[in-house]
Amino acid sequence: MKINGIPEAQLFPTSLGDLLKRQLFWLLLLRIVLYTLISVISLIMLDERFEAIVMPPSLLVLFTLIVYLSTIVSAFTLLHLDSEYRRFGFIQTLFDVVFASMLIYLTGGSLSIFSSVYFFPIISGGLLIPLKGGLIGAAASTFLFAIILLLENFGYLPDYVLVSKFYEKVALFNNIRQFGTMGLTFFLGAFISAMFGTMLRSTTRELSSTKYDFDRLSLLYKKIFDNITTGIVTINGEGIITSANNATIDITGQPPAELIGKELSSIFPGIDPASLATRNACLFERQDNQTLRLGYALTQLHSSNEEDLEGKDSQEEDVTIITLKDIGEIERLENQMRQAEKLAAIGMMSASIAHDIRNPLAAISGSAQVLADELGSAGSSEPQNYELTKIILRESDRLANTITNFLKFARPENIKQDWFLLRPCVEEILQVCRADQKWPATCSVDVQIDPKFRVWGDEKQLFGVIGQLLQNALSFCPEGNEKLELSGSIICAVDNQELCLIKISDNGPGIEPGEVQKIFEPFFTTRADGTGLGLAIANQVIEAHNGSIAVEKSEMGGASFTLILPQESEAGD
Repeated sequence: MKINGIPEAQLFPTSLGDLLKRQLFWLLLLRIVLYTLISVISLIMLDERFEAIVMPPSLLVLFTLIVYLSTIVSAFTLLHLDSEYRRFGFIQTLFDVVFASMLIYLTGGSLSIFSSVYFFPIISGGLLIPLKGGLIGAAASTFLFAIILLLENFGYLPDYVLVSKFYEKVALFNNIRQFGTMGLTFFLGAFISAMFGTMLRSTTRELSSTKYDFDRLSLLYKKIFDNITTGIVTINGEGIITSANNATIDITGQPPAELIGKELSSIFPGIDPASLATRNACLFERQDNQTLRLGYALTQLHSSNEEDLEGKDSQEEDVTIITLKDIGEIERLENQMRQAEKLAAIGMMSASIAHDIRNPLAAISGSAQVLADELGSAGSSEPQNYELTKIILRESDRLANTITNFLKFARPENIKQDWFLLRPCVEEILQVCRADQKWPATCSVDVQIDPKFRVWGDEKQLFGVIGQLLQNALSFCPEGNEKLELSGSIICAVDNQELCLIKISDNGPGIEPGEVQKIFEPFFTTRADGTGLGLAIANQVIEAHNGSIAVEKSEMGGASFTLILPQESEAGD
């Protein structure tokens, strides 16, 4: 199985070829060590009390230099070799056989005390290159040992060997017996080393394969860990952060490497590691002073105490996994869902309300109007009843307006956008407002709108929105000193989209910061005579225009509502 995006060389950096190359370097090093020890032993054996045939010091130094130089050249060649390691191994095995044969020939042939050196190339060849390496070493050793015995039988040995008092000529039959014994021993050693070499190679392959799978899975898990969109942090039993994935950057604004090693409480002071709740939430303040609403869940991985095969306790460290998520958007969507559920319920109720309340209300209002006309005549002797009838009419009108707003919110009209002049529309709105008996004469309205200022939208519905905002602003102005201000402007957004800004400001007390997000919710009101639908309807209309409403503090000290409406290009007008 391949892992996309992860090179195989990264997953499996040590191949069998690299392993064989490293083993060949060890072979060359052991050769140096072996022949260095042989040289030291030979120098010691120069004492006649040891009764051994050794090379003269000068010849010993020459022989040792030959071995050293050939080994250095071989190491240099291996260092620059990229392949053909098996062939190089075969050649080195033959070199070791030749060096062993030279050593044995120069130290007395069949009487040499170094005959066992033949097993070095046989065993090393069998371990490095199972079967073939050992067999080649055994065959070459047997062949060269036979040549040494023949040369010895015919008397072709170095002069210092022949004149040595420790040298005795060996009979041909004894040479044949020694040849057979040594040859059999060589091949037996080759098979044994081949067997262990095969087992070593098999074990190496399995270990390499296991390491490959482990590295691959580790990188795969790390890739998943780093690329998962949910922030994940692990802590130990002391509350120290031991790991963090890349998703924590979006939450904390800090790279994972800066979190590791720090206490959890210093980074996330609102998280309780001992919490048993399935869903937790807290406020988190980033270094850039941005406050996030974090949801987190904890999973405890408890340590296990188990006795291993040697009877010792193996204890794992406690680990707690903490998953983090910015749930501010989720909570906003949940609020929208609840809002949608409210709207659905309102829509189902609207038809029955219109039929069951509006028609009887019209009958009550009509009857009360007739009764008021009669009681209000000049000859009426019951002024108290006349006042009660006026209360019925007033409250019937208020209830009728509430039902009308309710139906507007539940069943909004379709938007029909077109270009219209804003100034005449505002003046008409003010004319209607001033005609109302409840509109105070002390209210001053400053209209800062150019007569030629045009807006792309539904004039009828924007008429109602601006009128609602004016009425709402007036209700919060100080009595006897009511000041309202209307202005209009065009700005260009970052994507070259023109936006129309219609601002309505007042000199009232303003809006509490905690209520800014609630004022556009249905049925939320701070007025005793309010229904909580006016601003909700206004927000609904503006959103239908693909716009929005911004709320801020006005320069007069009160609230300022800004209608933000995207504008169409007038090129085709």
